Order: sequence, then C-alpha cells, then structure tokens
Amino acid sequence: MKAHTLPLFEAELSDLEQNVSKAINTTLATHGDLERFRVDHFGAEGRFTVLTRSMREMPADRRKSLGQRLNRAREAYEKALEDAKLAWAAAMRAAELAGPPIDVSLPGRATRPGRPHPISSTIEELLDGFASLGFEIAESREIELTDFNFGRLGFPPDHPATDMQDSFFVKRADGSVDESLVLRTHTTSIQVHEMLRRKPPMAVVCAGTVYRRDDDATHSPMFHQIDGFLVDRGVTFAHLKGVLTAFVHRTFGADVPVRFRPSYFPFVEPGGELDIGCTFCRPWDGAGTKAQIDRTAACRTCKSTGYIEVLGCGMIHPVVFASCGVTDPSFTGFAWGMGIDRIAMLRHGIRDIRMLYENDMRFLTQL
Repeated sequence: MKAHTLPLFEAELSDLEQNVSKAINTTLATHGDLERFRVDHFGAEGRFTVLTRSMREMPADRRKSLGQRLNRAREAYEKALEDAKLAWAAAMRAAELAGPPIDVSLPGRATRPGRPHPISSTIEELLDGFASLGFEIAESREIELTDFNFGRLGFPPDHPATDMQDSFFVKRADGSVDESLVLRTHTTSIQVHEMLRRKPPMAVVCAGTVYRRDDDATHSPMFHQIDGFLVDRGVTFAHLKGVLTAFVHRTFGADVPVRFRPSYFPFVEPGGELDIGCTFCRPWDGAGTKAQIDRTAACRTCKSTGYIEVLGCGMIHPVVFASCGVTDPSFTGFAWGMGIDRIAMLRHGIRDIRMLYENDMRFLTQL
C-alpha cells in the first residue's frame, strides 16, 4: 500500500477515520483475526505505518493538521483493538466457565519433578570439591585455536591428536578445512588462556564439553572433561598427590585406595596416571578372602586388576611455561585432567557411556 501523494493520503486517512467501528466489529471473531488486524494496521507494512512514512511527502503547510488527524485515528484504532482483545478474552473465559463443572473429588494430577542429568550433577559436585580446596572455577571456549589446543601445550606437529582422523577441525564457508581451528579435544587449553591472562600464583579448574573421533561402549565423540592446574613457588609432586587423593576420598569414599604410576603426556614432566580401587568389585572389601579374590577375578570392568584408571596428571612442562610467558624459574606447578563421564559411570555403576546420551527415561530415573 502506497500513499505518496496528497489526494491518496487524504483518501486513505478518511477511510480509516470513518470505518474504525466497522473494521473492529466485523472482522475480529478469533484470536487470529485480532493478530491479522494488528499486522494489517500497525505492522511493518500496515496502513498506519505506510501513512506515517508518507508524511514527509506531504506539503509542509499541511503536515501538522494531517499529522494530528493521523494520530487521533491511530489512537482510536489502538483503543478499539485493545477493547476487542479484552472482549475476546472475556468471551473465552465465559465459555470455559459455562462448560461441565470440575469434579473436585477427583485425585489431582501429580507433577513429576525433574532432576539433574548425572553428568550435570557430577560436574557440580566435582567443581564444588575443588573449589573447597582453593581452586578458582573458570570457563573456556569450545572452538579453540590449534595453537592453544596443541602447540603451546607441547604437542609435536606429528602427534596423532593433531590429525584430522582423530580431531574435529572446523570447515570454512567454501567447504575447505581450517586447520587453525579445532573443536577442543581437552579442557587442558584453559592453562594457556589463564597463564596468558594473569600472573602466578594461580589455582584454576575448568569443566566442559570436548570432542574426539571416538565412538564405542567406553568412548563418545562428545564427552566432558575437568582440568585443573596450580602454579606457585615450591610446588612439588607431593602437593599434586595430596590434592588428588583428597578429591578421590571426597568423591568415592575415604576407604577407596589410590595409586599413582608413571605415564607420558606432552604437557607434563614427569607425568603420571591416577588409579583408584575398582568401585564395581571393591577389592578392599574383605581383602585377601576367597570371596574377594573370586569377585575381582571375575570383574570385567577392571579386567581383574582391582584398579581403574581415572585421570592423567603431572608437573607442568617447562615448554608450557615458556609458551605461556611464565619465565620465572622459581615457579613450578602441577596439572591434571579427567573425563567427567567416566567419573559419573564409576559413581553410578554405568557400564556403557552411550547410556548417558540416549535420554532414556527408564535409565535416567534410576539414578
């Protein structure tokens, strides 16, 4: 609808002034009619919108009087539309009340309360535990620079994780792969961000979603990790063992045994892995008895070893310190990282990680 000339403008305005009652009373029978009427008159291309835009085309000596008439017409239509909405709502309420009476003797419809997903509740408990040990909770991005995800953490260029068959790289608009961006493969990249952002001492923990090209009973292409690190003067592996042992006892119970064994990760030196006593066969319950020995021998989760790997850890590698600008040799630190999904599986006795992502209410309501 266009009204760029004075005669057309006046004709359209007069039609609006004369037909407000007719327009409201004859067209607004349902809620959809109300909405169509609103759009037709006040929408982006509605009658009043078009006339308002056309005011600049009118002669200067007529704009004031035309503007006053247009405003009065607009107010009349807005009031009529609001009255129609109230009348329609009242009619709907009256029709509802005129229906069959409510039988108040019937039992009420119970509302089933929701509950946190086991991954969410595990994340909250882990973060709360490390926060109580003095760690600050931080967040980081899920689409990460490969330099932050690999390079500054000491990964060599030929490391398998840097291969497109192992990690998810981001595609450009033309379909080609942008090897400078990757869906983060671990939350360890928080170390780079925090070390570049602040000066030590610092103790930081970060939890979130990570992505790798794995998909089987114990691996998922999307899963969750929690990483933490501490940097200060005089930090040793003994401090690392103390923090992680406190974490295990808080999470799984004070009676769960803990052991450390050497391992390799590019961003720590020395590196290690932490194992806990298998929470399925519980070899510490009745240790040495025939029942315990038979139970552990039959346990497929720990492969009859009595221990389950939980996390990787170690002292922060000097290469990581150098790449993140921490040049004072008096500062040392430790870092660790673990899969939250695995912790949730151990705590709840879940043997297949895919159950956590299938949204099967029969499974979730048992936890």
